[in-house]
Amino acid sequence: MKDQLFNAQTVAQLGNDFEKAGVFDAAPFVDAVLARMAPLELKARINLIAQVLADFLPADFPTAAKAIAAALPPPLDPEKTDNDFGHFIYAPLGVFVETKGIADCHLDQSLDLLALITQRFSMEFSIRAFLNAHQGATLARMQDWASHENYHLRRLVSEGTRPKLPWGQGVGLLPAQTLPLLDTLHADRTRYVTRSVANHLNDIAKTDADAVIARLSDWQELEAQTAPELDYMRKHALRSLIKSGHPAALRHLGFRPDVDVSVTGFSITPEPLEIDATAEIAFTVHVPRPAPLIIDYAIDFMKSNGKTAPKVFKCKQIAAVPGVPVTIRKMHRFKGNATTFRLYPGAHRIHVQINGRIVQSCDFTLR
Repeated sequence: MKDQLFNAQTVAQLGNDFEKAGVFDAAPFVDAVLARMAPLELKARINLIAQVLADFLPADFPTAAKAIAAALPPPLDPEKTDNDFGHFIYAPLGVFVETKGIADCHLDQSLDLLALITQRFSMEFSIRAFLNAHQGATLARMQDWASHENYHLRRLVSEGTRPKLPWGQGVGLLPAQTLPLLDTLHADRTRYVTRSVANHLNDIAKTDADAVIARLSDWQELEAQTAPELDYMRKHALRSLIKSGHPAALRHLGFRPDVDVSVTGFSITPEPLEIDATAEIAFTVHVPRPAPLIIDYAIDFMKSNGKTAPKVFKCKQIAAVPGVPVTIRKMHRFKGNATTFRLYPGAHRIHVQINGRIVQSCDFTLR
């Protein structure tokens, strides 16, 4: 990915933006970046480009900020409504702003500039530096952005304040500080924004599930968002709680944790199972009366210390009816060299989990 996003062509694109604006010549800038970029990973490349920019831009931040604004390409297509994150080559502009424009005297100009840049590439990472250094003023600005006509700015409010933004620096905001912003954003007509709101709520739910469920219930009563979109947001916001079998979250979505259900024919084959092999997980679900079901399976994986830790895998959501058994067959590869999860040989256990409750289990060996 680092070579796809940051290469001679994209660096030249950034340099040409500045050359066309009369800020500096592109060729020396590109040469300075490429001379040091090859061995660096993605984030280090972003930081390098920001450092080289500092050598080519005016030393005075207000003047440099005006130069950046003048060199920006046209905003991203405002007619799109989703999956338009922008072009990574403009990420270094945000790093430049957060390092050179973080002082009190530059705050307004820096926030103005980030508002412009985020319409070319999301500034969700750089805005967090300002939340940490100037919390009150930045939150006040975000309150205005929450109603901005450009959906990239509206999304920045939700994504930039997320409690557990992946790869983002911590900001330490409390739900009481961010939920009022989400109250405005939850009614947005752009999926790019509402997905961020749901992800934000999913973050909060990991530490304050009750607050999230209460807010979703309030939004249902308010009816400011369309019912289908709010249903999407509710499911997406509660996904981690549902995986963990949180009873109140399940009830909020209409699933009974104590549903009357039985399972037959539960198996995992082959057994024993080799690391890197693919297993078939099979079972059949029966209900004595109609019931909505969230069917998952969970595996207790062996850890390096000999203990086990569960991991839940989504399977199927159905409206089950009596007399119509539902047979589930899933192929699961036990990948041994995954970058985020390592497998260890030994005794394991797999469970059928329905509406957050384990209803049947069986043992297997991974070797």
